[in-house]
Amino acid sequence: MGYALRSSERYSYADYLTWPDDARYELIDGHAYLMAPAPSYDHQVMAFEIAHQVRAALEGNHCSVLVAPVDVRLPKAGQADDTVDTVVQPDVLVVCDPAKIEARGVKGPPDWVVEVLSPASASHDQTIKLKAYERAGVREYWLVHPGDRLVIVYRLAEGAYGRPDIQALEGETAIGALPGVAVRWEPIVRRMLPQAL
Repeated sequence: MGYALRSSERYSYADYLTWPDDARYELIDGHAYLMAPAPSYDHQVMAFEIAHQVRAALEGNHCSVLVAPVDVRLPKAGQADDTVDTVVQPDVLVVCDPAKIEARGVKGPPDWVVEVLSPASASHDQTIKLKAYERAGVREYWLVHPGDRLVIVYRLAEGAYGRPDIQALEGETAIGALPGVAVRWEPIVRRMLPQAL
């Protein structure tokens, strides 16, 4: 099951701003995707703990650590703000260029993005959003699988994501886009619900 399309019409950021707040959407290449209902406990633990660790590691740094919901506009070359057709809400992101931070969110690619996968979002995050982040120039994209206890890491090289690095949620995983920063998995996994056998 993936995110539901609002309709087959194409939309822009100007349209997006007029939609009611009672439903959350992402806009990718002009297509509106209705986001899944509230995430699971493990999803919330994973996103919060990753953000907490990274924020602590970046203390005193100019980088900003943000968590969903926050609008991240990914304009294509020459797109005026009201015609931007890709607006996403990553679970966790880091932006190191203060010029990208605006009152309405982020404009331009974050340096690092994490999506915590759930059954409703997995295919969307691994295909549609992967392509959007790659095209926009997000330097590093992590897909974290709480149920499978895995992280898949994509790093941008010469404008494209190379072969992913797949790791168990053990030890720590360095964030290539943030030198000297790593996520330690043991304290996060310890806070998650026990896995069913």
